[in-house]
Amino acid sequence: MKIRVLGSAAGGGFPQWNCNCRNCDGLRRGTVRARARTQSSIAVTGDDENWVLFNASPDVLQQLREAPELQPARALRDTAIRAIVLIDAQIDHTTGLLMLREHRQPHALWCTAPVREDLSTGNPLFGVLGHYCGLDLHEIPLQGGFDIAGVPGVGFAALPLTSNAPPYSPRRDKPVPGDNIGVTLTDTRSGRKLFYAPGLGEMEPHVWAAMQAADCVLVDGTLWTDDEMIRLGASSKTSRAMGHLPQSGPGGMLEWLDRLPASTRKVLIHINNTNPILDEDSPQRAELAAHGVEVAWDGMVISL
Repeated sequence: MKIRVLGSAAGGGFPQWNCNCRNCDGLRRGTVRARARTQSSIAVTGDDENWVLFNASPDVLQQLREAPELQPARALRDTAIRAIVLIDAQIDHTTGLLMLREHRQPHALWCTAPVREDLSTGNPLFGVLGHYCGLDLHEIPLQGGFDIAGVPGVGFAALPLTSNAPPYSPRRDKPVPGDNIGVTLTDTRSGRKLFYAPGLGEMEPHVWAAMQAADCVLVDGTLWTDDEMIRLGASSKTSRAMGHLPQSGPGGMLEWLDRLPASTRKVLIHINNTNPILDEDSPQRAELAAHGVEVAWDGMVISL
């Protein structure tokens, strides 16, 4: 099983178009050693031929141009993407569906019932796509595993996460199970597992169990501190209020990752442009390295 990180940044990407924080300004000026990043998305395959796209970010066309294995060029119109899985209904994970509207047949798309509701009403992307390629919709079960047709060698299992619904959702600040999910990907031949959760606001027992059972965790790295956005004047909300467990501090992501088995590969994804870990020379980045935690980058490949 192979996982390719198509995009590793949080919403807005890095640098964010209208942001002049130390990271964004420093990357533009060349005073900060960091990589530019697009908005978070991954793709997974079990046979190097048939892929599942997780989330369709606004940057999806750039991401596909930089991932030649997703364009096998077997016909005039072709793609290696056999299905799309949405882990939530957020703008930065769904807008790219509009960029993929030229498909010759309906996209096989998997999402939970709350996500389908939000993308049919509050943000009616599904209705818009009905005028183009259309969608072949499948509901993701929140218990037990599921298989995706045409994608051999990979098993899928979702679990609900405590995070938040999109700002346009009637469930904003009062989410229900299925507004956000994490997914365990299993190589059906070797049994090796990856747990993927780019938005994780609380470490619940079933989430912790899935992380402990995984050989690699690819999890929420949005903000370093809970009050990061408040201190910068970029938001009035804490990291946890936005549905993201901060890396540092009591009960933060780093504390939880330290408790995983030494053999577990630990990678952060969905990095906000303000997060000091983007600066490869920062003390925060050095602290992650000391704890054996990696920071995902666009083009990173994880093989299990």
